[in-house]
Amino acid sequence: ISPKRFLQFLAAGEAKQAFERGESILDAAFAAGLSGPSRLHDLFLVAEAMTPGAYKKKGEGETIRYAFVDGPFGEALIGATDKGIAWLAFSGHCSRAPVLDEMKADWPAAHFIEDPAFVKPLAVKAFAFARGQREGDPLRLHVQGTNFQLKVWNALLHIPFGEVVTYGSIAQEIGAPRAQRAVGAAVGANMISLLIPCHRVILSSGVIHNYRWGVARKKAILAMEKALTAA
Repeated sequence: ISPKRFLQFLAAGEAKQAFERGESILDAAFAAGLSGPSRLHDLFLVAEAMTPGAYKKKGEGETIRYAFVDGPFGEALIGATDKGIAWLAFSGHCSRAPVLDEMKADWPAAHFIEDPAFVKPLAVKAFAFARGQREGDPLRLHVQGTNFQLKVWNALLHIPFGEVVTYGSIAQEIGAPRAQRAVGAAVGANMISLLIPCHRVILSSGVIHNYRWGVARKKAILAMEKALTAA
């Protein structure tokens, strides 16, 4: 990416942290080193494809119950509202705090409660689904994103278990064949791992790369899916 694009995302990150502290849009603009709300508005349209006000209200009125659980690919943090699973991210070898902070930053206006009893049955169903199995009623997901991101995530849900596609094919699927880089960004913005299968997207060369939770984990998930479909 260009230096300008890099600095834009750094500035957007500063504004997000200001929102997390409960600061106003004006204060967030100053925290990002901008002259005022109008500049912050333009920045968020570039970096987040939504206005600062819409970002600040993400999760407003929602309660997210969460817990860290053991799964087939390591410890994971699962968060869910009454509408469905809103977060499933691997904590990996790092401490739990950064993963929890990331979830809270992505739903800045939500109320959070640690509730293992609520999450446990959802985890059982989620990890069964990851193995190509079904446990009772279908899982529901609760996602928030831009219209473009939702189109990409919906396309990911239609990739068959055990198969892989390219970024280009996803771009074709959503009717934006020239938007492969934007598709890549939307795939990377998915924070419900396994259930929205961003791990099934690879480069046209066949190289497996760019997985938020580690390339080794992505290879392991794909290998498991291949083995189960071949069984």
